[in-house]
Amino acid sequence: MRILFAGSPSIALPSLNAISTLEMEGRGITLAGILTNPDSPRGRRGEIIPTDISAHVSELDRKRAEKGLHPIPQLKPQKLDSEARRNIAALNADLLVSFAYGRIFGPLFMSLFPMGGINIHPSLLPKYRGASPLQAAILAGDKETGVAIQKIDREMDAGDILSVKTISLNGRETLQSLGEIAADTASVMLMELLLNFKEREAAAVKQDGDISYCYQIKKENGLINWEKNAHEIDAQIRAYNPWPLSFTYRENDLLYILEAHPVPDNIPNAKASPGMVLGSDKEHGIMIQTGNGLLAVKQLQYSGKKALDWRSFLNGARNFTGSQLGGRNILP
Repeated sequence: MRILFAGSPSIALPSLNAISTLEMEGRGITLAGILTNPDSPRGRRGEIIPTDISAHVSELDRKRAEKGLHPIPQLKPQKLDSEARRNIAALNADLLVSFAYGRIFGPLFMSLFPMGGINIHPSLLPKYRGASPLQAAILAGDKETGVAIQKIDREMDAGDILSVKTISLNGRETLQSLGEIAADTASVMLMELLLNFKEREAAAVKQDGDISYCYQIKKENGLINWEKNAHEIDAQIRAYNPWPLSFTYRENDLLYILEAHPVPDNIPNAKASPGMVLGSDKEHGIMIQTGNGLLAVKQLQYSGKKALDWRSFLNGARNFTGSQLGGRNILP
């Protein structure tokens, strides 16, 4: 079975490695090529950077060379147009495996793959179809989420389910930590599926349950609304770490809140205005009033400065206690 792998961010790396491992072990799998997004400018300097998948290929090729395997062809088209389809057709792939590639596959594109395509989605479909399922699970305070591998369908994330696994949540996950769990879970599921593909395909089931959607996260989603309660703000901080990060303002200074937690109910609530910095607690951190409850901040960072634990931050921040945070709606 020849596979074209489509993916871009780091969450897809273990699944790419899994396919290459099956080829190196002689399990009847060939990694025919990689489809990823074009290199793009990132950061304040606009440095042109490849996707995480593309940046990993040189290391993967080195390992494959030790086994006598060919370098992996990479395709980075701006559009999945006729030229891109011709280049992909030349790879003679049987099956498309997609994980967070970030684009919709049309019928002409899918006709290139005799065995069709499968997509890895980090949610318990049909819950959280769309672009940000991990963030959505954290924001909602869900007790569990999961990974589903589905057949690619014309409707986004609506294909029949080939494999699914539940992930229990403890309520302290960040996007980073949950993404790593989902990535590792997906890679194991994918290896098992590919080794028994015909049987699993024949046993695919239609999605069942309430359908919900999640959407593309933007930078402005990171702005903290201090009128929300402490649990909602805590969930936002975790869901948007490491991107886009949650931020607020102290006067004209942009301030990122990197780590926090709701203060236990047994600590008195000062009933100050939301966003007011009340002081610090040696066990919990910097205490900030929210619309309901106190938020204890453990790590924070002024724009352009280093990230600091709360004690180090207070040592260098004059008159921070008593500050009123918020009040602006300007992107970092």
